[in-house]
Amino acid sequence: MCIDGEFSDWANVTSGVPQGSVLGPVLFLIYINDIDENLMSKIGKFADDTKMGKSVSSVEGVQTLQEDLVKLGNWASDWQMSFNTDKCSVIHLGRENRKHQYSLCGSVLRESTKERDLGITVDSSMTFSEQCNIAIKNANTTLGLIRRTIKCKSQHIIMKLHKALIRPKLEYCVQAWRPYLKKNIDNIEKVQHRATKMIEECKHLNYEDRLIQTGLTTLDERRTRGDLIEVFKMIKGLNKAEYMCFFIISQNSRTRGHRFKFVKNRSRLDIRKHFFSQRVVNEWNALPEIVVESESVNSFKNNYDKYVSKDRHLIRLS
Repeated sequence: MCIDGEFSDWANVTSGVPQGSVLGPVLFLIYINDIDENLMSKIGKFADDTKMGKSVSSVEGVQTLQEDLVKLGNWASDWQMSFNTDKCSVIHLGRENRKHQYSLCGSVLRESTKERDLGITVDSSMTFSEQCNIAIKNANTTLGLIRRTIKCKSQHIIMKLHKALIRPKLEYCVQAWRPYLKKNIDNIEKVQHRATKMIEECKHLNYEDRLIQTGLTTLDERRTRGDLIEVFKMIKGLNKAEYMCFFIISQNSRTRGHRFKFVKNRSRLDIRKHFFSQRVVNEWNALPEIVVESESVNSFKNNYDKYVSKDRHLIRLS
């Protein structure tokens, strides 16, 4: 330990690294660095949470996944960092899933129909209805608090509160759970209905006119915008997700438009059709070159907003 240039004597550490220390996370990462060694399944790690997944539409897939679980159990035994199997679970996705019973460290893993992961509730149907309900409930709670405690409900004040406190609850990590069922889309939109209805200057207007008055767009349009911003970041290498893992660039030189057009694969089931890498393809391919070739994220946002507002204006004229 060093304080003001003075060093303490050396001492043996026998009880582990104190939680909250500066060096703790680094040592932890070094300690678990080889946890995914020789695994055939895909594994994701965040802090002390570990997730493993694999396609198991065949007997071989089931066997491979179970073998990887055995390898994880052996790793935990060798390094004396045991898993809490009571907190471990299996969630089965897809119609062709064999729904096999898996075990870890000698304990049978419980099956689950929904799990909360980094603030997002994932259900086995992948409709994300549960996540939609949670987001709506949290947003409505904040909206009720604003209605009860804020006396002056001018457009200036309510819009600031809406953008800072309400809308983020409906858009947190929405690229991963964007709703596609009409009932969920409508229920989320109702939150913004109520928020704009609170504005003194907009009480007499219908929802469409309130959006024009406040300069807002529908939340579904914002979700599309958020998807395209994420794609732009991936194309430009501005985040850690590589676009090659999600998209295939079209090699058709005769294709009009920008040079980053994607190939869209056929999707038979909704679980695939509405996945991020599928739902954004048409919107991304339709963007003009000036938007796609933007130099920065802010530039992309500005160019996209101009492009969309121009189309919206043409629709109103027609």
